Amino acid sequence: MLGRRRFLALAGALAARAAALPKIRRFVTHKHTFRARDYLFLEIETDAGLTGLGEGSLPYRVEIVEQAILWLEPHLTGRAAGGIEDHWNRIFHDLSRWRDGSVLMTALSAVDIALWDIEGKRLGESVWRLLGGSEPKRLRAYYSHWDHGLASRTEAGWAEWTAKSKERGWGAVKWVVPRAAGERERIRNTVADLAAVRKAAGPDFDIALEMFETFSVRSAIEFARAVAPYSPWFIEEPVERENPQTLGEVAAHSPVAVAAGEGLLNRYDFKALLDARGARILQPDVIHCGGITELRKIAALCETYGGEMAPHMWYGPVAHMASLSAMVPCRNFLAQEWDGGSEDVFAEITKGTMPRQSGGGVQPTSKPGLGLEMDWKLLDARYPYAGRRATPPVTPRR
Repeated sequence: MLGRRRFLALAGALAARAAALPKIRRFVTHKHTFRARDYLFLEIETDAGLTGLGEGSLPYRVEIVEQAILWLEPHLTGRAAGGIEDHWNRIFHDLSRWRDGSVLMTALSAVDIALWDIEGKRLGESVWRLLGGSEPKRLRAYYSHWDHGLASRTEAGWAEWTAKSKERGWGAVKWVVPRAAGERERIRNTVADLAAVRKAAGPDFDIALEMFETFSVRSAIEFARAVAPYSPWFIEEPVERENPQTLGEVAAHSPVAVAAGEGLLNRYDFKALLDARGARILQPDVIHCGGITELRKIAALCETYGGEMAPHMWYGPVAHMASLSAMVPCRNFLAQEWDGGSEDVFAEITKGTMPRQSGGGVQPTSKPGLGLEMDWKLLDARYPYAGRRATPPVTPRR
């Protein structure tokens, strides 16, 4: 048993330690535009000099997310930056019953990621280690929106781009299925594209097809059957994601695995998808689904259904590293979506601290927190915010 003096000494030490925990001082947001996309970053500053990085990028909505983040600021300033789960629960459950929606969940995600970064820096450990990872390891990554690098949408164009990509180490890619004048033409064009890549790449090159919620249940099943002979890795969100039952109907009749979930916002949404058997592969996005805290819960839920995790990613370096860090200890991890076309820009704006793909994967840093250092001066000078509303065009068929 503890003696009275020892007990009081221990209590005093714990109280002193609690008092020494860094407290949140203020939020600072940064908006920038590069590669025809808008990005929103967050810094949470503490009274101990530690600063955490978060990200709240949301297509065409960064100004609204920024206001939601700033609305959260007075609810966190003056509080200890630790106790991340308590902060998450208070923001999601207690501040308002009107807690969902992509804007509010993206704001919560940005704050959550920044708090994890602070905690890692405070303890001198990487975020992935705080989450239970024992050692750094290269996680498989696939090149998203891969067709943006095409010179021409022809058999020769596909062959050239495939060869270049394989030389750089890529072993898995994904592109958005382009629209066409008619449904059957669209399917024929995709089969031709897929056949050209499979011929150039060989049988061990994984190819995923993003269907962009633009098919009906009937046409999605027809599409899946048409592409199946070329062994695609998965088809993504063939029908609208808000209705898990229709995804379940497609999945039940598709010879190709279905992936979904980038637009779902918490574990409850994913449970409905899993119960409907709407996807074998889940794609939560760390900056929309509630941050690192919620992403790990979604991964655990997915594991109980025998599913695999391939987190969505099409945002900035902070989001990339938050997602990758969360997946290091994930037993049912499949692959991390990766913006291969932005690696040079990411390295530039992070002073070289952003890891790159090599050998088909990415190894997270062992530096404290997320391990990133943003170059705000360079971003301000070279990539001012433009508030763009356009996405890169699909490479035309020639």
